[in-house]
Amino acid sequence: MTQDPCSERQGSEAGRYKMPLARVICGPVPYHFPVLISSPIIPRMPLKETKESTVDVLIIGAGPAGVMCANALAVAGVNVRIIDKRPNKVAAGQADGIQPRTIEVLQSYGLAERLLREGNQMHMAAFYNPSSSGGIERTSRAPDVTAPNARYPYEVTLHQGAIEAIFLDSMREHGVGVERPIIPTSIELSKSENELKDPNAHPVKVVLSYLDPQEGQPSSEIVKAKFVLGADGAHSWVRKELGITLDGEQTDYIWGVVDMVPDSDFPDIRCKCAVHSNNGSCMIIPREDDIIRLYIQLSDRDVIDPATGRVDKSKMGPEKLLEVAQKSFAPFKISAAGDIDWWTLYIIGQRVATQFSVNERVFIAGDACHTHSPKAGQGMNASMNDTHNLAWKLTHVLRGWADLSILKTYEFERRKYAQDLINFDKKFSKLFSGKPRTEENQDGVTHEEFLEAFQTFGLFTSGIGVHYESSAITHAQHQAVASKLIVGERLIPHVFVRAADARPYDIQDVLPSDARFKLLVFTGNILDTAQAARVKALAEELDRPESFYHRFGHGDPAKVFDVLSISAAKKQDVNYTDLPPLLRQHWSKVLLDDTDLYARVGGGGYEAYGIDAQRGAIVVVRPDGYVGIVSPLDGVKDVDTYFGSFMIA
Repeated sequence: MTQDPCSERQGSEAGRYKMPLARVICGPVPYHFPVLISSPIIPRMPLKETKESTVDVLIIGAGPAGVMCANALAVAGVNVRIIDKRPNKVAAGQADGIQPRTIEVLQSYGLAERLLREGNQMHMAAFYNPSSSGGIERTSRAPDVTAPNARYPYEVTLHQGAIEAIFLDSMREHGVGVERPIIPTSIELSKSENELKDPNAHPVKVVLSYLDPQEGQPSSEIVKAKFVLGADGAHSWVRKELGITLDGEQTDYIWGVVDMVPDSDFPDIRCKCAVHSNNGSCMIIPREDDIIRLYIQLSDRDVIDPATGRVDKSKMGPEKLLEVAQKSFAPFKISAAGDIDWWTLYIIGQRVATQFSVNERVFIAGDACHTHSPKAGQGMNASMNDTHNLAWKLTHVLRGWADLSILKTYEFERRKYAQDLINFDKKFSKLFSGKPRTEENQDGVTHEEFLEAFQTFGLFTSGIGVHYESSAITHAQHQAVASKLIVGERLIPHVFVRAADARPYDIQDVLPSDARFKLLVFTGNILDTAQAARVKALAEELDRPESFYHRFGHGDPAKVFDVLSISAAKKQDVNYTDLPPLLRQHWSKVLLDDTDLYARVGGGGYEAYGIDAQRGAIVVVRPDGYVGIVSPLDGVKDVDTYFGSFMIA
C-alpha cells in the first residue's frame, strides 16, 4: 500500500487510527530528528533502524475484549503483547454494565471481589408509561435479573475505565502492560500452507508505528506473531485490512447518553428504569457513587443535518439532551446536580462480521465483529466473553496440548451467539424505541408486551442462557446422565461442602480459569459397596497409560486436568481418604453433596444437576466454565473419544 508522504490515512473510526506512514519536515529540523534531507549544504543523517521482534500473541486494542484476553493469556504464562492507540486508559463514559454471567467469569479469574466493591448493584427495574392525566406514571416494578440460577442475581454498573483498570492491574501483576500510544500500519499473513499449519511458526507480520517514541528509540517496529487479535472497536482497522465485512443494517433510532449526578424527585432514580412517554423513551441506569446514566430517545430533527443526512453532534449538547429528558419525565423533575461527566450520541446499528478469523491466525473480537444497541447492556459483556472463549484455546495450542483445529470453534461458537444477540436486539430495540400504546395510538407498544419481552429475554441478557452447539469440544450424547447440566452451557453454581473440613464452597470457586479441563467425578454414595467398586474401577481405568488422562497429560496430567470428586455420602459418615488416590489428589479436591454444619447452605446438588445419587456421573468442564461432555462412570471410552478429537498426545 503506497501513499503520498504528506497525507494521513484515516483508519477505523473518526480518528480511531490516524496512521502517518511518513513525515515531511518543512522549516528548521531539530538536530536529533531522524530525517533525510536532499541538500548540498546539510549532510545526510542516519535513519533509525526499525525494531524487529517476535511474540506468540499480539492484541490490537485495549478495550474490554483486549484486556480480558491479555489478562487470561498473561495468567496462563503466554508471551503476549497488547497495544492501543489511546495515550491513556478510558477515564469516563463508554460501556458500564456487567451482567450476571460476566461476574461469574470475573470471579473465575479472581477479579469479581473488586468489581463488587467498586460498582453499583442493580437489583430492581421499574417501568413507567403515559398517565391518563398527562405525563408519566409507574406501571410496575420487577427484578432486574430474571435468570433463575444466576449466582449473582443482579447487574453491576461501573464505568468502563474502572472495569478495564481491574484487568490492567491483574495483567501488571503478571508482567504485562498496555503499550501506548501505538497504531498498526500494515498487517500481512503468510500464504504458505506449511507455515500456517505449523503452530510454532510466526506467519503474521504487523508493522507498528509509535506515536510518541522515546528519544533515541525507533518510531516503528516489525512484529512477527503466531496469532493476532483485533479488538479495536466497531470501526476495526484489523477487520478492514483483512477485508472482512459487517452484515446488517443501521436503524432509524437515534439516542443520546448523559452520565451525571442527578438532582431529581423521580422516586426510582436508583433503579433501572424504562420510561415510555408520549415525548419519547428514556432509560435510567444507576451507577457507582451517585452517578446515573440517562439514555434519551431523539427525533431526526434534533440531530440530523438535512444537507448530509448524518448525525451532527454540534446540534445537540448535554444541556439540550436534558431538556428533551425533562419533557419525557414530566411531572417529575430531573437535572444535573453538577458538571456532566460524559455524553454522546449514537444511531443504533445491528451488524455481525461475516467471519471472526482468517486462517485461525488472525481473529477479531468484541465490537470489531458485532455492533448493537447498548440499552440491553450486552456490548462489553459480549466482548469480554468473546475473548474468554478464545484465550484458553490459544493457550492450549501454544502449549502443544491441542490441535490448531480447536481454534475453529471460536468463530463457530461466538458468531452464532452474536447472531442471536442481534436478533434479540432488533426485537428489544423496536419495543424500547417504539411509541407507547395510548387511546390515540392503538398500534403502540403495551406495557405487557414490553415487560414480557424483558422477562423472556432475561436468560439471554444475563448471559446465563448462552448455549454452544455440538462441536469437537461439545459432545451431548450422554445428556441424560446429568439431565440438568446442559452440555454447551456454563456449569450451574451450587454449594457443596469440602469432605476434609466441612467448609462450604460454591463449585464455581473451585474451578478457576486456569486453562485446565476440570474432571468432575460424581462418585455417588461410596459407602455403598457396589458403588465403591464402580468408583475403584473408574480410577483404575483412568490410570491406564492409554487413557486420555495420561495420553494427553504430557507427563504431568495434573497440569492439564484438574480432578475433583463429589460424593453423595454425608459428612458424618465419610472420609475423603475413602476415595482412590487418583480421585483425591489433594485433600481439598473432595466435596460432599451435603449441608454445612449449620444446615444453612449446601445439599441437593445431585438433584439440581439431574444426576442419579446411586450411579454417579463424569462431568467434563471446559477451561471457560462450560460443560463439554457428561458420561456414566463406565463411559470413559467416550471421554477418550472427546479429548481425542482435538487434543495432541
